[in-house]
Amino acid sequence: MDWDNIRIFLAIARTGQILGAAKHLKLNHATVARRLGAFEQALQVKLFVRRPNGCDLTEEGERLLAYAERVESEMLAAYADIGHTDLTIEGAVRVGAPDGFGVAFLAPRLGQLKARYPGLMIQLVPVPRTFSLSRREADVAIALAHPEEGRLIARKLTDYTLGLYAARSYLERAGTPASLDDLKGHVRVGYVDDLLFSSSLNFARELVKDWRADIEISSAIGQTEAVRAGAGIGILHTFIARRDDTLVPLLPEYSITRSYWTVVHEDLSAIRRVSVVADFIAAEVARERAIFCA
Repeated sequence: MDWDNIRIFLAIARTGQILGAAKHLKLNHATVARRLGAFEQALQVKLFVRRPNGCDLTEEGERLLAYAERVESEMLAAYADIGHTDLTIEGAVRVGAPDGFGVAFLAPRLGQLKARYPGLMIQLVPVPRTFSLSRREADVAIALAHPEEGRLIARKLTDYTLGLYAARSYLERAGTPASLDDLKGHVRVGYVDDLLFSSSLNFARELVKDWRADIEISSAIGQTEAVRAGAGIGILHTFIARRDDTLVPLLPEYSITRSYWTVVHEDLSAIRRVSVVADFIAAEVARERAIFCA
């Protein structure tokens, strides 16, 4: 199998476009299209469904992608092993993260990573959900727990804390609770129960067994904004809430501890651009670990 065909296939799969792949590979658009057609003809399968706005992998293409990335990984490892350790870090890396970590911590730091590696394209997907690394929904995932199954490599980043907060404007209007029992008389902001993407997010009941949110928001950033605007009392990430002087910590003796992990599929762990991004995230968290814990 021709390695150049594999490179072209991977570029189209990662950019989602023949034109995007051509730009990435510095090849003519027609050349890339022709090589893809010849590759599909040799394999006697369709690897992509061509659409006006791009290309989607077929089922056969998805299957080939797993093999192609393993081949790429072995090629990169071979280059490194024979001494070519200065390979350019380039290409796309997609990071899937919970919105609190992705928006509040990681997004502001991505410029440093791009400046360090100009050929790197970083795709941050900061949404409240889990990511399937086996289906290549992300190259690096930030998880809330150590994965229990799958061919995954996990590395603990840090513990982090959450606590009760309210805006000064809300407390001036509704009063300050003196105990957990007093929370029953206040408006509470929390997650949408049936949209919790991880059992570790069901932390409100660790504080109050019969906790019931009056305002349910499925993202951590959304909850923070609602609490900041004076909507009620919420359990917020300490590393986000403590940056805002308008937010007041309540009942500080009660806090919740959770953890962040980076997770990478085994097949991608030897790809340098993926390991570079995972290492950057770990280094940034280590450098600022103090902000994550109360």
